[in-house]
Amino acid sequence: MTFLLAYLNDLVIGTGKAILFLKDVLGNILRGRIRFKEVLKQIYEQGLQSVVIIVLTSFASGAVLALQGYVMLNRFSAKQYVADLVALSLVRELSPVFSSFIFSGKAGARIAAELGTMKVNDQIVATRTLGVDPIEFLVVPRMVACFLVLPGLIVISEIVGIFGGFCVGVFDAGIPASTYIHQTLRAIDYVDFFSGFTKTLFFALLIGWICCYQGFQTTGGSLGVGRFTTKAVALSYIIVVLSNTVLTKLIITFWG
Repeated sequence: MTFLLAYLNDLVIGTGKAILFLKDVLGNILRGRIRFKEVLKQIYEQGLQSVVIIVLTSFASGAVLALQGYVMLNRFSAKQYVADLVALSLVRELSPVFSSFIFSGKAGARIAAELGTMKVNDQIVATRTLGVDPIEFLVVPRMVACFLVLPGLIVISEIVGIFGGFCVGVFDAGIPASTYIHQTLRAIDYVDFFSGFTKTLFFALLIGWICCYQGFQTTGGSLGVGRFTTKAVALSYIIVVLSNTVLTKLIITFWG
């Protein structure tokens, strides 16, 4: 019982500190304290780290969806609806969630490790000593980059995933290319794009926030960097899954 109370106490305190940390970050952004040169550097590094894996994963996901869908739908002579299945699954759910996982595991881990290394080497303290706000200098560019990079990666994921499904649908299932394209365009409307895009922005904020915060909380030397980086990625996965469930329910309830 004592252990549980101590855990809950630490959880409440940690959550409060994380919220105050986010408040400082958003305050700097709203006041225009954004170092655009550093943002561009972070966009390049974060995007480059994740794009290859996202392309490969998305193509494979679209192809597998099409294969599985074809097996099931062909029993009912409805194989043309493979295009609907692939497009809706990717745009509404799979691309935002899977791409966020990959982004968290690559770019998010890098963010946490970089900031954690700076923390244990007292570079963050040195930044304050020089009169520079470490939130403005280190955190804001990384979070702004997350907010800009992840939506772009997810658009790439959706396009590549749909193309993977197209390849299987046309060359394996024998669906005419024109039919597949028509079904894809017919299946997706603005609500589907809105659903995926809303989730993307929310996931980008959460991943950037969690990874930057865990980096700033790092203690324990080089071992601590590894431990807090792992914690940042694990928490990002959990929060993405839970928030996706809530957002999906809200979007379906209000927009269908």
